[in-house]
Amino acid sequence: MQEQMPNGECLLCKGVFSKRQMTRHLQECLASKGVLGTPPKTRVFHLVVEGRYAREYWLHVEATANARLQSLDGFLRDIWLECCGHMSAFTVEGESYMSGGPYAELGDRGMSARLADVLRPGIVFEHAYDFGTTTHLRLKVMSEREGEMKGEPIRLLARNEPPSIACEVCGKLATQVCGQCIYEGEGWLCKQCAQEHECGEDMLLPVVNSPRVGMCGYTGQTW
Repeated sequence: MQEQMPNGECLLCKGVFSKRQMTRHLQECLASKGVLGTPPKTRVFHLVVEGRYAREYWLHVEATANARLQSLDGFLRDIWLECCGHMSAFTVEGESYMSGGPYAELGDRGMSARLADVLRPGIVFEHAYDFGTTTHLRLKVMSEREGEMKGEPIRLLARNEPPSIACEVCGKLATQVCGQCIYEGEGWLCKQCAQEHECGEDMLLPVVNSPRVGMCGYTGQTW
């Protein structure tokens, strides 16, 4: 599949902007809504998340500094990753923070650490979900503000629009992908052509707006 850089929607104002424009727009949009000017109440990080090997999938997220890595892990699972309850891990400045399981006995830290204790503006870190068919993410702390953030400790600000992927047989919009052929960069199919795919119906997964598309049993976000 040829890499695309689709636009994305700001969920604060519903405006549509390119991946490059979105960071600057969000700073202006948050300020125009009074978010940046509220009395200091809590530290809030602005994170950009993208597929490490599929950069056309990206998110802008705000998270309170008191939120824990396990909350960020859960957010990423819900919107982009969760399929079969696999393990996951963050890697921050050489330290690994695991979601649990037997690997924790090897000296890896758990995900109970607060974001404030491991992150700061400018830092780049990674997330990996499923250590068999792994989905790798790259995250960067773009900025930090002080203000009020109501509701959940992590919220979505913007995300990419679904990339338009062509059926490799007829050129129509692909709606299915073969979980076997995808490892060769192939297997993108429209509904009609998918019926004749040689790997069989059992290998087909829906085309979804996530860097985990076509992996394991992933069929889309859980909320």
